Amino acid sequence: MPTQIKICGLSTPETLDAAVNAGASHVGLVHFAKSPRHVSLETAAELRTRVPDHVSTVVLVVDPDEALLGAIVENVRPDIIQFHGREAPEALAVTGAQFDVETWKAIGLGDASALDRATTYKGCADRLLFDAPPALLPGGNGESFDWALLDEVDIGMPWGLAGGLTPSNVAAAIRRTRAPLVDVSSGVEGAPGVKDAALIRAFCDAVRAADANR
Repeated sequence: MPTQIKICGLSTPETLDAAVNAGASHVGLVHFAKSPRHVSLETAAELRTRVPDHVSTVVLVVDPDEALLGAIVENVRPDIIQFHGREAPEALAVTGAQFDVETWKAIGLGDASALDRATTYKGCADRLLFDAPPALLPGGNGESFDWALLDEVDIGMPWGLAGGLTPSNVAAAIRRTRAPLVDVSSGVEGAPGVKDAALIRAFCDAVRAADANR
């Protein structure tokens, strides 16, 4: 099965279109004021209208309350809500059931013990996204982690790989981890929060090349 590709932190019509045209399976919109990739719900809703049916829209949030989740679902209509804070497993299960939306949970992998914590989300989240441990911001920091932590990983649920991926290293990441989905943000930017259409294309091409050489 082809590796799925998520381009996260899109904030303009031009770069969202570039991600779709390059073959992304998922496009990510960040709603977190401290992030350089933050978009308002109004902007997110406008961008959502450009996403074709075969591409999934993901909204990234950090420790949201119920009111915010409701506003996101009502205004943006995402396919997926991605949680990057300290949300408990039960919170994701409730969100998925209450709003009829898929839920993803980002897990920072600093050492093998984080994998044990990840298993607590089984049955509550629809997918785990393994990322580098958060530094200043939850996600989009351009930092990778030791992919060896994922050797022979079998958590019994869908997962994806994030953290420091770029057009130049994503093929190696796929070969090493066999990730079913790869997620990139800062690795396709010319400056923080500014996506580069050529880098988006290069990233997607590199993923397809890696798949072809499996």
